[in-house]
Amino acid sequence: MTSKNTICLWFDHAAEEAARFYAETFPDSEVTGVFRAPSDFPGGRQGDVLTVTFTVAGIPCLGLNGGPAFPQTQAFSFQIATDDQAETDRLWHAIIDHGGEASACGWCKDRWGLSWQITPRVLTQALAGPDAAAAKRAFEAMMQMTKIDVAAIEAAVRG
Repeated sequence: MTSKNTICLWFDHAAEEAARFYAETFPDSEVTGVFRAPSDFPGGRQGDVLTVTFTVAGIPCLGLNGGPAFPQTQAFSFQIATDDQAETDRLWHAIIDHGGEASACGWCKDRWGLSWQITPRVLTQALAGPDAAAAKRAFEAMMQMTKIDVAAIEAAVRG
């Protein structure tokens, strides 16, 4: 069944490269189609990759090679929930070590400018939990971090 809602991500020219990277990096992700332009278009020629269909962690996406007019911003990001420090580290480094850049509080940006939040579940649970003091301590600990440190969040929750 085709989803009624698909996230469309605008790329300058590297939609296929990005989609293949995401499919190799994130569980439950795959490239499902590569579609070429049937004729010339602004910024491209007949036969160039125009769109790519793919999933990222089960979310259907369409990569559009639309040119440089609309670069990615942090106004949109994927938030990937991780189960432990090893998964957090693996995904963080997959993005950072392949031309990306680190930001604060578990955010990073890939080499195509797309933003990611690599968020351990322990952090999300602490922030949403019933213990307001523990949530505050976890939040304050997170605010000092770049990549999230699971052990430090757990220690903050314990007080």
